[in-house]
Amino acid sequence: MNTFLKRLLVILSIIAIGLFLYSYFVENIFKSRLSPKDTVEFKYNDLKLKVTYNRPYKKGREIFGALVPFDKVWRTGANEATTFSTNKPLYIRGFTIPEGEYTIWTVPRDSVWQVMLNTKKYPWGVDAEMKPMWDPNYDLLEIDIPVEKLDSVVEQFTIGFDNSMGGLNLTIAWDKTKIAVPLNDSKK
Repeated sequence: MNTFLKRLLVILSIIAIGLFLYSYFVENIFKSRLSPKDTVEFKYNDLKLKVTYNRPYKKGREIFGALVPFDKVWRTGANEATTFSTNKPLYIRGFTIPEGEYTIWTVPRDSVWQVMLNTKKYPWGVDAEMKPMWDPNYDLLEIDIPVEKLDSVVEQFTIGFDNSMGGLNLTIAWDKTKIAVPLNDSKK
């Protein structure tokens, strides 16, 4: 066997071992996630917004007030902390949100949710005791958003952008609950 083939075989072996070790110790890259990762984007003129999050399923469970407790900070999804990014400043209910990337945290309640945008990047959504990694000292925005009760069930946790009613909203929906966070790209 010539030298080139020997080196190629060694390099491919190292890559295969590296993938195996990463899969075993960090994240199983060969198995599908129970809460798949998703990204939703919104582009209009020169405004670009993006949310990256994980989407758990309802699977017959009671969600708000049970799986996701009321009056406690929630990572707003599963697995890694949900991130929101904007390439332009936004103005949300009098708060200026500079361009950048933020994590989204919420405190669900029956009739109103508290929504926080946090400037800190977190490696995961919860710690070893399943408590949110959220640090309130890094909150840039804290606002209350009314809950909309839905007639039909949203089986998989969903975040999206809604530009249909004359204003742009970041929507969060799961089970029979939906909230809509108003987003403006200019001061009003």
